[in-house]
This record gives sequence, structure tokens and C-alpha cells, in this order.
Amino acid sequence: MVQDIAQREAVDLVRVDRYTDIVGPSNEMLGPVRDGGRIEFLTVPGCWGPMITPSIRSGHEVSLPVRVAGAAAGDAVALHIEELEQTSRATTSGTHTGWDGHYLSDPFVAGICPTCRDAGRHFLYPDTYLDGTGDGAVKCAVCHSEVNPFHMVEAYTMVFDEEKGIGVTVSPERASEIARDAREWNALTEHSTQHPISALARADLVGVMTRCRISVGNLGSIPAIDLPSSHNCGDFGAFLIGAEHEFAVTEQQLELRTDVHMDVDSVRAGAVLIVPSKVDGAGIYAGDVHAMIGDGEIAVHTTDIAGRLVVRVEVLKGLALDGPILLPPAEDLPFLARPFTAAEVARGRALAETNRTMLEGPVLPVQVLGSGPFLNAAVDNAIERAAKLLGMGTDEVKNRGTIAGAAEIGRLPGFVQLNLMVPRQRLEILGIAHLVEAQYGTPAGW
Repeated sequence: MVQDIAQREAVDLVRVDRYTDIVGPSNEMLGPVRDGGRIEFLTVPGCWGPMITPSIRSGHEVSLPVRVAGAAAGDAVALHIEELEQTSRATTSGTHTGWDGHYLSDPFVAGICPTCRDAGRHFLYPDTYLDGTGDGAVKCAVCHSEVNPFHMVEAYTMVFDEEKGIGVTVSPERASEIARDAREWNALTEHSTQHPISALARADLVGVMTRCRISVGNLGSIPAIDLPSSHNCGDFGAFLIGAEHEFAVTEQQLELRTDVHMDVDSVRAGAVLIVPSKVDGAGIYAGDVHAMIGDGEIAVHTTDIAGRLVVRVEVLKGLALDGPILLPPAEDLPFLARPFTAAEVARGRALAETNRTMLEGPVLPVQVLGSGPFLNAAVDNAIERAAKLLGMGTDEVKNRGTIAGAAEIGRLPGFVQLNLMVPRQRLEILGIAHLVEAQYGTPAGW
């Protein structure tokens, strides 16, 4: 009855310009959006701005989630990424280290004001303000001491051309000019509570040019337990196990994550992302958009930007997932996981028949995503998820991934994309063959 009411009240489009740091069952959910409807997210920078704002309890500021009508716990939701555009004109990023004494266990989650703690005042998640620009600009609103959980080690300020296709890191003089109007350059919206990271005026890396390819670092469904949004994944989430702060979890509780803090560069316009619904309504949220990100994100951070994202939702009833499945744009697929041409199929069939063998097929590509505290654990997680999902043994998954697929590094320390060529019949059983064929075309020549 409740679900029937939600479906009657569902709308075609939900616009989101409000934000949270914690994702999970305690969230306010907007919507509902109807099955087949769209969500338009106005996102703000995901990492560095929130990281220097200790009242934000995750080092990430993401959108409030949206309820999807008809999605129940145990279903899945396909997110068709229809539009993704950048609104920031500049950003600042770089490598980091935690500032000892300014956090509990984890600087992303539990920033403190040490001066207030020593004085016996409230010290956790302090309210702060910006006092000018530069590294020491973040000050406690109570005691006015410098309070920032992080140091930027080597950092840069980058500007973008009008088409948002090229970025260039700027001189210290230009970074200082941008810092004075950083909120506008970073395109923070009315409801964003983060400090603009460009206010720090960092410019250690000057004159570097790069190409832009916008992708979404956080996109998907809320977990079945409240988690800091940056830790809704198996690598950063591992830091919550046995932590000193209020968001500490056990290994078993971390399994309730949805693994949608991915930082995978193929989560971009034209991709289809299939995410688990671990609570009724799924709770679709977004954030942490990047101007560009190299595989592995080896600096831990990249160019955080504000953006506008439109996704169309499609409920997949009864498809129980542990983590996401990604159907990237075809040009992003690795060589061994690209759909076969009709000519290739003809050659393969002739070779099979010559050797008294029946050719398997037709086959189509999918990416099963996995995470863990380090890369080998993430690969194992992806293999186990693929085996469970596709009804294969783990050794079969390993063999297929080696000769007709690939394991790609999404993010260090532990997020991977396991590419597999999968028999279409298995995809039909899962109920996603129509999505894969819409993405890559009907298998040719089989």
C-alpha cells in the first residue's frame, strides 16, 4: 500500500540542490521520482573544499538522496547518465597529509579544534570561517585558532577554458587573485556549507596543461547503514572498522555499503550504472564530480568541480546486487572486452568447427565493480561478486577475465573494474540484456 501511494505521488523530474555528508537510512529523501523519470543534480566540489571544513563529517559534500518509486530493498536501479556538465571555472587540488592533533582516527570524518578541547569546550566538528586566504585561513568560530584537519603537501590551482575542454595550472600570482573570489570561481551553490578550496591560493605546480573529461566520483544508492559519504566503499570504508569516532563499524556492518564512491573515470555521460537498492526507495545521490581523473587517482585527489548531472532511472525488480555494475561508453572498454564484429564471429566459428568445437555465444561486455582495503582485495571482491551474479565459479571468472576481459584500476588503494565478456543468456536471466544491447548493440554475426 505504501509503495502504491509513492508511485501515485511520483514525479517525472526531481531537482536537487541540497547536500549532506552522511548517507544512509537516516537521510531525508527527496522525491519520489517515477520509474523512468529523471533526477537533475546540481553538485558541488566533493573532496578538498569539504576536507578543509571540519563541520562536514566525511570530507565529502554530496546531494541529498532521491527516492525512486517502485524500488524496494533487494532490487536494483539503472542510472542512465544523460547529461553531465561542469560549472566551476577553477579548482584547487593536490596531495595531502593529516594534521596530527586536529582529528580523531580519520581526518576525513572527525575533525576537531585542539584549542577548544584543551579548554574543555566542545571540540568535535567545529564551526569555522575563512580569515583571508592561504594555508592558515580556516579558523575556529569559537576560539579563532587555526583549525584544519589537513595539510596540502604539493598543490595547484587550475583554470578551465570556456568549453571546459582544457585545464591549465596557474602561477602563484593568479592563484592569489582567484583565492579572493574563490566561492564564485569554484561555483559553490547557495546551500553548500564547504569552504572554497581555491581560497588557499596554492600554486606549487605551474603551467601544466591537460585535457578535461568530466566524470562523477559518487553516484548511486545509499547504504543500509549510515556512513560518511566518502567511506561508502571498501577501501576508505575500511578506516571505519574499529575507529574512535561515532561512525565506527564492524567488518560485517561495512558489507551494508553500496560501493558507489567509485572515482571511476568511465562514470560519465553516456554510461549506464546499475546500483543495488539496499533500502526501500534506493535513495539515489550524486557528487564529487571531476574535470579529469587518471586511472588509479594516484595523488588520492584530482580536480574537484561543481557540475550539473541528469540521470534517468529504471527499476530492475529482483536484481539483488552487492555492488555496482557499469556499462561504460563503448570507447572506454579495454581491447579484449569490446563487442565482436560479424567478421570476427565468422572467423571464430570457422576455427571452432575446424576443431570440432561449438562456439559459445553470443556474448556481451559488462563491468563488475569491486572494492577492498588494497588492490588484491578489491580484485577478489569483484571476482566473488561476478561469480555470484553470473552463476560461475571464481576460477571461471578469473580465466574469462584474463583471456576475454581485463581488471582496471579505478582508484588506489582499492577500487577496480572487472571487465568480462558474458554469454547473453546469463544477462537475460539477470534481466539486464536489454540494457547491455542498448549500450553496445545487438551481437552481430552470431
